[in-house]
Amino acid sequence: MPPRVKVSKLMAYILRHSPEEFGLKPDVEGFVPLDGLVRALATVYPDVTEEFVREIVENDPKGRYEIIGDKIRARYGHSYPVSLNHEEDEKSRVLYHGTPRRNLPSILREGLKPMKRQFVHLSVSKVEALETGRRHGRDVVLLIIDAECLRRKGLRIYKAGRNVRIVERVPPECITLGV
Repeated sequence: MPPRVKVSKLMAYILRHSPEEFGLKPDVEGFVPLDGLVRALATVYPDVTEEFVREIVENDPKGRYEIIGDKIRARYGHSYPVSLNHEEDEKSRVLYHGTPRRNLPSILREGLKPMKRQFVHLSVSKVEALETGRRHGRDVVLLIIDAECLRRKGLRIYKAGRNVRIVERVPPECITLGV
């Protein structure tokens, strides 16, 4: 079997950014046929099986993927429009976002924007937020997001993964700098 992490990264790329490149046509919710994804993955990793993909989904620590029936999708991170029907998070009071320090001036001025994604990704975990931020640079700052502030501004927070929350945007007044 190919390395699990490499297959998972290719799954994320296909499901979040480029299903058409691999001959897949997602529905409005971002689902593609599971057997189609397995065939797409097999163009790069010939030994991939449906069982292997299911194992990746079940054991993914962030809950990136979702299988319903014979379809699969990424739960968040899309760069193309999808209609995500995630449960709203009405309980979190504080969320976190890790980002390279160089982004701080524009974030404090303009807030967090989805950039090339559909939503801004936040975390319920400080550690995971910092890890995510480090993918974009070593000098990372932790932003503390006031979830109640988001709600007062009419912004809904959705549960997208185990510790991942998504929101349309985060205004600067809902952000404080972590330690």
